[in-house]
Amino acid sequence: MIIEYTVLGVYLLVLMIVGTLFSRLNRNISDFARGGAQGTWWMVGTSMFMAGISAFTFTGNASAAFTAGPTFLVIYLANIVGLALCIFIGPWFRQTRATTWADVMRERFHVSVEQFSAIFSLLIQPISAATQLYALAVFTSAILNIPTPWVIIVLGFIVLFYSTTGGRWAVMATDFVQGLLLFALTILVFYLSLKAVGGFGAFFAYFHDSRFAQDFQWIKEPGQFAGDKFTWKWAIVIFILQLQGYLNLGTAGRFLSVKDSRHARWASVWACLLMIIGTIVWFVPPMVARFLYADQVLAQGIKEPATASYAVIAQNLLPNGLMGLMLAAMLAATMSSMDTGLNTTTGIIVNNMIPRLREKLGLAPLSDRTGLYLCRLFTVLLGIYIIMVGLLLAFQKEIALFDAYLMISAVVGLPLSMPILLALWIKRLHWWSYYIIIAMALIPSAYFVVQSTAGGESWPIQDRLVWIYGFSLLGCLISLPVWKRASTAYKDQVARFYEKMHKPVDFAREIGHSEDRIQYKILGGTSCTLGAMILLFLFLPNSLAARLQILLLGLFILGVGGLLLARMFSPRRKPATPAGTEATSNDHSDGPA
Repeated sequence: MIIEYTVLGVYLLVLMIVGTLFSRLNRNISDFARGGAQGTWWMVGTSMFMAGISAFTFTGNASAAFTAGPTFLVIYLANIVGLALCIFIGPWFRQTRATTWADVMRERFHVSVEQFSAIFSLLIQPISAATQLYALAVFTSAILNIPTPWVIIVLGFIVLFYSTTGGRWAVMATDFVQGLLLFALTILVFYLSLKAVGGFGAFFAYFHDSRFAQDFQWIKEPGQFAGDKFTWKWAIVIFILQLQGYLNLGTAGRFLSVKDSRHARWASVWACLLMIIGTIVWFVPPMVARFLYADQVLAQGIKEPATASYAVIAQNLLPNGLMGLMLAAMLAATMSSMDTGLNTTTGIIVNNMIPRLREKLGLAPLSDRTGLYLCRLFTVLLGIYIIMVGLLLAFQKEIALFDAYLMISAVVGLPLSMPILLALWIKRLHWWSYYIIIAMALIPSAYFVVQSTAGGESWPIQDRLVWIYGFSLLGCLISLPVWKRASTAYKDQVARFYEKMHKPVDFAREIGHSEDRIQYKILGGTSCTLGAMILLFLFLPNSLAARLQILLLGLFILGVGGLLLARMFSPRRKPATPAGTEATSNDHSDGPA
């Protein structure tokens, strides 16, 4: 256990150091909120990917794989398709040239939409981060035998430290380090799981074993699982729900940090590739745990033993000493989501809410220095608030906050996303349409709440979503004629928004200064340090095969670091468009019909 504590402590220290090293790149709100739009495709793509996963990937989703086989992978298929489509529409989001996604709401719709969406995000995002932090702390405390509140405080303040010092730069950099470690370890667990089960042939043969055949059907029969989960209807609706998360204007926030249109496209390619690999390597182990270690998993003294399936198989198969790194990788998955949410919310407060308030009060715009100070101040305040909510969840076991958050997300979250989904593809939507579509989409949600409160029959998610989609489209049809009442100025504003969104970014002219080399230098050096530290595990007592696995793991991370450092010393390419000239790129994307 001392080894696990030491490994985890050193890893968390590395994250804090990385955040500090990137702190000097922050000079204004744009730097803090979006890295000054200077992120390279490989760093932004990894950060996009890591922000989309959490410890739930290795607990809740692993539980679904352990219990019901491969059906839930439809969620990750949708992620893959969504990221593949972002190869084409990702450049659109970067080309909005916004600092935060709330800027996109203002430019496409209206300042009232910007403020409405910003306030709702401020209410929901910190609670989301707190619930993730709490869930992670419960899992971690069970493994390390440390009280949950202490885990919440330590992890919360570490994320708070590097997010405050380094801003978006630190978030992207730590996401890259965490993603590198996560992938290296989970690929090793995948290999060891396949080896233990006897290879792919034996793995798929278990699907037809009478003990597992019914649960491991690709599509389940109605009534087989609670809420008719994993049926055809469930799979289709969940696929659409997950996919829409990539195909709306809110997705712009994922791409605002990347350098230009070309880097946005390659960031999508990279994130899509990582998601394909992750989908394969993450969910074979919990299925193998069902085949080989079911009794051990079900013997776990926790409320839902299946959530420990990934941890159990990793503990059984990993070489001595690497379980601490495995835990660090699981921490990374949630911390990457938490730091992204913290940074995003801070950017919206300082870039979108405070300036509107200052305008109403007749005050001058924020200076760069004041804006950066406020970014750090609100990051600290939000971070402390998240930690306090996490502690509240830990001390008040019966508190309904978690359930309330899930209810609000399910009932209100989807209706709020419908207008920004439609607005990406339909130009003639008045800003009134935003509220009309939401109002219509909330009707089935309100009915669900009333029915649930009255103790009526539960409404499965796939049924609720069908009605929400239907009412949203009806709201869209009702609101289309409102466009005729729009002023010429508003129509011109919308036209300019779409024109800008489909005009490629000329990095040399619009941004100019590049921070590529410092990204290669810091992350290359950090990766080499991490790889060298892993090689120290060779001195622990292990079999020859286990030592070889540790050697390959360390060399893989060292190799990635070496490639980044080598890239730092390669000659810089001249920009395609000299500074001060107009863009001549033909890389235009077609706009919506």
